[in-house]
Amino acid sequence: MKGFLKFILDIVMGAVIPILILSNLSRPLGAPTAYVIAALVPVSYVLVDTLLITRRFNFITSYTAATAILNGALAFWFVDGARFAIKDTIGPLFNLVLFGGSILVGRPILRYFLAQALSPDTKERRETVNIVLTEKTVFRGLIIGTIVITIDSVFICIVNFLLVINNVTAAFGTELFNQQIAQVSTFTRVAFPLASLLTYSIGVGIVLRAIYGVLPQKEGLSKVESPFMVLIDLYRERLQAVPSSGEEPSITP
Repeated sequence: MKGFLKFILDIVMGAVIPILILSNLSRPLGAPTAYVIAALVPVSYVLVDTLLITRRFNFITSYTAATAILNGALAFWFVDGARFAIKDTIGPLFNLVLFGGSILVGRPILRYFLAQALSPDTKERRETVNIVLTEKTVFRGLIIGTIVITIDSVFICIVNFLLVINNVTAAFGTELFNQQIAQVSTFTRVAFPLASLLTYSIGVGIVLRAIYGVLPQKEGLSKVESPFMVLIDLYRERLQAVPSSGEEPSITP
C-alpha cells in the first residue's frame, strides 16, 4: 500500500497541482510566473523527498534527483513551438540515452537499479547480490529488461513530441500557452507514468525471474515463499562450499 500511496502522491505533485496552477493562476499571477511555478512544483517535491524526507543517497535517488534538476533548469528556458516540443521531450530523451546507451556499452543500467532495490543489508549480501547479477542468464535478463524500458522511452519521446508540437501552438507567456500545456499534461502526466509503471514492472519481472532461476531452493519451501535474502545466503553458502568440497552442495537450484 505504501508504494501505491507514493505513486498517487507522485501523480498529485507531478500532474494535478501543476495543471491546476496553469489552468487557474495564469491570469492572477501572470502567465510566465504561473508557468515557472507549475514547472518547479514537481521538481521541488522530488528534491525535498530525496534530501529531507527519504535522505537515502544511492544510485536510484541520485538518478531521480538528477532528473529533477534537469527539469528544473529547463523550466527557465522560455521557448515555444518546435523548440518547446523538444524541450518538453528532453526528460524522456534523457532516459532513452541513459538506458539505451547502457545496452550499447554492455552495462545494462537496470543492474544498478536492482542492486539498490533488492536492499541487501550486509556487506556479504551486497557482494553476493552483485555476483548473482553477473550470472549469464541473469545478465541476459538485465539486457532484455533494459531493452523493454528503452522501448518505453522511445514511445514516450515520439508520442510526447507529436502531442506537444500539434497542441501547444500559442506563444510563450500567454494564458492560452499555459492552457494548452495544461490540456496536454492532463493526458501525458498521467498516461506516461502508468505506461512506464507497466513496462518497468515487465522489465524488472524478467530479471527477477532470471534471478530466482539461479538461486538455490530452501528445503520445504518454494523459492517464492522463502525470504529473498535467505536464498541469497544459501547461494553464498553454495559458492563457499564448492571450492572446499569440489562438488555442488545438496541444495537444489
